[in-house]
Amino acid sequence: MNTTTNDSKKLLALNKPKGYLVTRSDDLGRKTVYNLLPDWVFDDGWMPIGRLDLESKGLLLFTKDGQINNMLTKPKSCIKIYEIWVRGHVTDEHIAEAKRGIESKYGLLKANVKKIGMGGAKTKLKIEIDEGKNRHIRRLFGALKDPKFETPLKVLTLSRISIGSFGLDIESSKWRYLSVEEEKKLLQGLSNT
Repeated sequence: MNTTTNDSKKLLALNKPKGYLVTRSDDLGRKTVYNLLPDWVFDDGWMPIGRLDLESKGLLLFTKDGQINNMLTKPKSCIKIYEIWVRGHVTDEHIAEAKRGIESKYGLLKANVKKIGMGGAKTKLKIEIDEGKNRHIRRLFGALKDPKFETPLKVLTLSRISIGSFGLDIESSKWRYLSVEEEKKLLQGLSNT
């Protein structure tokens, strides 16, 4: 990709597909997000801001600036939005429980949840979280039970569609710099708590 004078020098975005690890290297030789990016991204020390697990896809930001990384990953400072499909019937009570939070060995897992679709025994949801514990959304829904079958709900697909003010607008496996305006809007919108 060519840089323009309007490109951010501090942030780039990748639409991560399933099957790629968010790590610089893997002892088992599995594909990492750096396989999708130009060599200079790795060589120049660009680091992912946050994580998406192997089975998750969607928006991933990279920076070389530790302060930006901290600002975007600090709990309660930045809202991240996901679309997920869950196996099971998600009820209004599940949505209320997710909002209140569920205690786990990883701490309190909670999210704002909105039901946006149904398909057979699957439910499509929009999820908002302002912190990201390891496998936060998958563990939260795994702690809830389908009322009909008494089995844990299971996240089938998970896609991050926005981080703060920046929404995903890139094809799968592609990347681009944020514009200077997008960078400014994203960083200005962060909570100072």
